[in-house]
Amino acid sequence: MIELAAAFAVAGAASNAVGTAFQRKAASTTRGAGVRILAELVRRPAWVVGMAGVIGAAVFQSLALVNGPLALVQPLFILELPFALLVAGPLMHRRMPSWGWWGVGGVVAGLAALLASAAPRGATDQAPLTRWIPVLAVCVGGMAVLVLSAGRGRPPARRAALLAAAAATGNALTAAMLKSATGTFADDGFTAFLLSWQTYGFALAGAAAVILLENSLQAGPLVASQPALTIGDAMVSLALGMFLFGERVRTGWWLVPEALGAVLIIIGVFVLSRAAQRIRQPAPAAGSRDH
Repeated sequence: MIELAAAFAVAGAASNAVGTAFQRKAASTTRGAGVRILAELVRRPAWVVGMAGVIGAAVFQSLALVNGPLALVQPLFILELPFALLVAGPLMHRRMPSWGWWGVGGVVAGLAALLASAAPRGATDQAPLTRWIPVLAVCVGGMAVLVLSAGRGRPPARRAALLAAAAATGNALTAAMLKSATGTFADDGFTAFLLSWQTYGFALAGAAAVILLENSLQAGPLVASQPALTIGDAMVSLALGMFLFGERVRTGWWLVPEALGAVLIIIGVFVLSRAAQRIRQPAPAAGSRDH
């Protein structure tokens, strides 16, 4: 079941990458702010395609969370970044610099080392309300603080990073409630799924995360927002998986390769974020001329 969860998570990362690439293409031409961004984006075909990718990712994510621990599934979504760059290049008619592939290698190798060393495990998909209440308070409160700290007048890079961190927290909270809701669906059927508060919770948290992501992409450079989004989602998800669902990871000397894997991921994400800022248009073919 762990292998199946990993396969669904990778498929979800690829689908989300398609969605993210098309969303970025649409968001790069908007001038609105806050919720008004959505009113402008829904009229853009690229954004509609992007949302289809996001919906597909949610389906794969649900299947992954039913079959595996949150601490395994969400970190695998880090692969969204290299997938997104591979999609965005042809979409934007741009080429990633050759050194960007070192970032791809760092992310993949680091993720493999981290997950192989940590070996996340845990079978439960439900948590008592006494655990959910502090989780909701901390996550929602943290998102509010990050959004308020990213008010207008702040440097663009700081605003982008703070809004991305809020979106990452929202993504992790969405995944936790999605895991609980899909577990209810698998165990008790569709009616119980509709009666579960987590079903409506993940819908609200997911919508908030999308709005925060759109504002983050518009607020500042990708090199500021992407590391906070990618790494923040994985770290918050790991904490939620352990606190809510009793998931476990290896400790002791395993912490050494886990730390090395985490460092490789962080370096790889920064390299890829910088590479994304330097994606360039291919040079015209020899003998071609302007008309």
